[in-house]
Amino acid sequence: MRAMIMKNAMSKTLLATVVILTLLLTPSAFAAAPGITGPTFNLTAKQAFLSQPDGSFVYSWGYGCNGAPAGYAPEGITTRFCNTMQVPGPTLIVTQGQTVTVNLTNNLPNAAGNTSILFPGFTVTASGGVAGLLTQEAAPSGGTVTYTFTASTPGTRAYYSGTQGDLQVEMGLYGAIIVLPSSGNIPGSCTGGVHSSNAQAQAHWGESDFRLAAAAYNHPGACYDREYLFQFSEIDPRIHRQAEEQATRTCTGCMNVATEPYVPAFFMVNGRSMPDLMDPNYAPEYPHQPYNGNPHMHPGELVLLRIIGQGRWQHPFHEHGNHVRILARDGNLLLSATDATSLAGPLLFTTTTTPGQAMDGIYYWTGKGLNWDAYGHNPASGDPLAKLPCTPDTNGYNTGGSAYQQINYFEWCQDHNKPLQVTPIGDVAGGGPATLPDPNIFANGAWFGGSPYLGPNATVRSVGSTGTTPPSGTVANSPTDEAGFAFMWHSHNEREITTNNIFPGGMMMMMLVDSREFVINEQN
Repeated sequence: MRAMIMKNAMSKTLLATVVILTLLLTPSAFAAAPGITGPTFNLTAKQAFLSQPDGSFVYSWGYGCNGAPAGYAPEGITTRFCNTMQVPGPTLIVTQGQTVTVNLTNNLPNAAGNTSILFPGFTVTASGGVAGLLTQEAAPSGGTVTYTFTASTPGTRAYYSGTQGDLQVEMGLYGAIIVLPSSGNIPGSCTGGVHSSNAQAQAHWGESDFRLAAAAYNHPGACYDREYLFQFSEIDPRIHRQAEEQATRTCTGCMNVATEPYVPAFFMVNGRSMPDLMDPNYAPEYPHQPYNGNPHMHPGELVLLRIIGQGRWQHPFHEHGNHVRILARDGNLLLSATDATSLAGPLLFTTTTTPGQAMDGIYYWTGKGLNWDAYGHNPASGDPLAKLPCTPDTNGYNTGGSAYQQINYFEWCQDHNKPLQVTPIGDVAGGGPATLPDPNIFANGAWFGGSPYLGPNATVRSVGSTGTTPPSGTVANSPTDEAGFAFMWHSHNEREITTNNIFPGGMMMMMLVDSREFVINEQN
């Protein structure tokens, strides 16, 4: 009971911020899982400053590209860069079975001493450099070390410094490696059936496919239609300030920074805090923070979430709208103890990250169970789009035949034509049971304008051309513009949704569920 009360209290607090948040956002760019391709990667460890939403710039260290990378992925993202320092480090994208080579050059200040990279989950051979406690290390002043391993199994994993981790990981020396299943190991069901229909729907409405693959693992339960990578970390500015003060020392390896007590003030997803994390990938105003955290989806899509805890704290991140079904941890599928072919990962209310641990999970939203027509059909309105049929498939969704061309593709047909609101707004086949509050108080913004329906013209369709002016034009959108359902995704540690103790900020984003005809463009 206490957990439910706390959940409700937090939800009311967060709901009140929707007005603030959505006014800050623009629906111009979306997330995906961008990175660089190998199988050879030339990286450097270097210093730079990270931008924070409160206007401060935090001295940090990070991995970056030592020269132009072999390539970028996904291919659809054309505006991109890989600077010599970024946080998180470049996402390394390889294919199962490849021999991966990472050449690291140490360009940190001499006072920082040696540095290195660990690749947990792989059998690594290190050459060059000098011997360290956990692996071979690159010495200061341009020293190098080479790491080689076989990408034996698919999945998402972390990489991070193996040298004085309490300082170097805190300073920003961490990143992600994504191993894609080889083409021969992608199940046929991931390119057929409903996933083929979802791909047809995307193509019909002019969208490109920004996935790295059709499946995360060699298992039919690991198919997906869209993907996002989220790396959670935090910054204690006192530690970074001490490192900056000592960075100009001429001695080698003499830096002495106290890493306890640990009092972080900045909480980041992919190296940025809200609202910065909702700006585009590779935005030029963040030269050392290229990755964003701005997820969108259409109803019925399976969304793969690649999640890594990269800091020193656990972060209880809650995805509103649905639970997340965990597929794997650290590249290991969670299979049933009695049936090795069946997935057995839990449904998580919060994807709580553990430092250094990665997990892959599936999130989806269909509208099933809403008990009202989310598309605002009104057979009496005279709008032919309002009369679209809903023909249930064997699972009750509108997916058969050419349904992928309809705006209500993947509608839960049991709710077709069900009213939500009492007249005059939302009279879908008659008066509904609910009276929504004043939309100027309830929810406004560039994406969700107060309408309880999905997509352009949805509210107009529900009331007809002579109906009372609906609420979706109260801030940014007219009733005929795009409107989606906004689910706030945020840390359940209240301090972590602040930036330097100022709310709102930190680990907070919005998942936007968009109607099919709204093009989700992840190109930037």
